[in-house]
Amino acid sequence: MAGATILGDFAGAIGARLEESAVIAELKAGSEQAYAWLIGEFHQPIYGLIYRLVNDPSDAADTTQEVFLKVFRGMKHFHGESSLKTWIYRIALHEASNRRRWWFRHKAQETPFEPVPGGEGQYGGDDRLVDTGDSPLEQFAHGEVKAVVTAALERVPEPYRTAIILRDLEEMSYEEIAELLQVSLGTVKSRITRGRDALRKRLAAYVQEVGPELGLNAPEGQRRSSAEPGSSSGREVEVTP
Repeated sequence: MAGATILGDFAGAIGARLEESAVIAELKAGSEQAYAWLIGEFHQPIYGLIYRLVNDPSDAADTTQEVFLKVFRGMKHFHGESSLKTWIYRIALHEASNRRRWWFRHKAQETPFEPVPGGEGQYGGDDRLVDTGDSPLEQFAHGEVKAVVTAALERVPEPYRTAIILRDLEEMSYEEIAELLQVSLGTVKSRITRGRDALRKRLAAYVQEVGPELGLNAPEGQRRSSAEPGSSSGREVEVTP
């Protein structure tokens, strides 16, 4: 039975590769239907990834458009060394990195307009992080925590920041991240561990300050000094983005 399962998985993998090869052939031939499929399949995920990396809806939209322009122009040079998804995501990471460098050189000198948290025009991925059944006060708390985590994540140095975004927010496997970043599996795991540790340290003080109000506590080692004897209220959590 196990052998039959493995054989079936292998056949499925072959079928997936053949199907992707057919799509790539259509894209190289300039098929409008193939390009429509490509945009429908990857536009929202790529926008979501870039938004998490650049943290600005307008910049994310512009960068996403640039990514697909490069995909369309570069399709004839794509020879299948990696999967189509990996190739597109690699372009997205490159363009997002370029956008962030540009921002730090130019746009960071401007006075930004602060959008209302959760307002229109922001990435729709926020919806899945907020329980629509929550009260307005609970929704505000969720929004505040998310804003603090986002700000802390911005300060996590590269390449650890990208690694934890891909793993904890984009929910990619270690293997997918390794292929995407073109590094070893051990390097991926190391970057994720160090990134999470850096983020946890930046959030420790915030969790200690407001955790009891939100029903959260800092991990045991970080709250011993400030916890009152005999206190057991709230739930202990490990904060991830």
